[in-house]
Amino acid sequence: MIDPVIIGTVALDSLETPFGSVKNVLGGSACYASIAASFFSKPGILSIIGKDFPDKHIKFLNKRGIDTKGVALGEKTFRWQGFYEFDMNEAKTLRTELNALESYKAEVPKDYKKAKYVFLANIDPELQLAVIDAIKKPELIVMDTMNFWIEHKKVQLMKAINKADVLVLNDAEARQIFNTPNLVKAASAALKLNTKALIIKKGEHGALLFTDNKHFNAPGYPLENIKDPTGCGDCFGGAFTGYLAKTQDLSEANLRKAVVYGSIIASYNAEGFSIERLRSIKHEDLEKRYKEFKDIREF
Repeated sequence: MIDPVIIGTVALDSLETPFGSVKNVLGGSACYASIAASFFSKPGILSIIGKDFPDKHIKFLNKRGIDTKGVALGEKTFRWQGFYEFDMNEAKTLRTELNALESYKAEVPKDYKKAKYVFLANIDPELQLAVIDAIKKPELIVMDTMNFWIEHKKVQLMKAINKADVLVLNDAEARQIFNTPNLVKAASAALKLNTKALIIKKGEHGALLFTDNKHFNAPGYPLENIKDPTGCGDCFGGAFTGYLAKTQDLSEANLRKAVVYGSIIASYNAEGFSIERLRSIKHEDLEKRYKEFKDIREF
């Protein structure tokens, strides 16, 4: 069974960091999220590509157990070009070509509608709402977004947020959506909605999980080798949702474990450009780093 269903972008990225550059590599929120989720479950993607999209990428996703029949075909693939300076927490965009994504309407395959877990990766909130409406009886909807949608589609975004169970934001997005500099107040505002949990990603400094009367602070993993943080947030959300889909346990204690696994896969992702590091890590690598995360938190 396909679970979770992930909607987001599939892209060809070109970027430069202080540690190198790449051109036309596999990217997009749905790609990173689905690969991360595939360590735990069998995700299905909803997105669109163009005729210029290399077939090898689809074959790779399928080999990972990722279902791609929900990926539509347009004329030209969404492309992003950007760079990072030594502050690797912030990407600078040079060019965005929406191409086929501009007119994309999500069509949800029949078997996807039976999924119990959904990850709404970063994409137009109108598309996120369409997927929410198409899934019959979801047990958990996890949602991500970005500042562009907060600024330009706040009304639609808030409608989607009100239907999501877990909201995943970075600290700037949390402050912007809930109009407060204080992250605890932002969490309180989120939990007054339908939201059961708010996760605030803090890049290299870890992640915060807020639930009703509970708070968990996951550490950042101390990386010596950071090449490219693109997609780390998407990896976090995909792994978080995929782990919950595997374990079928939505207790607060298990949400904490899902946050840690999300952080682990995001930390590995930052060690290489595009998805190159995700190609090589194995389950034993995840468990090794999981033990290190536990050691970091012992006192």
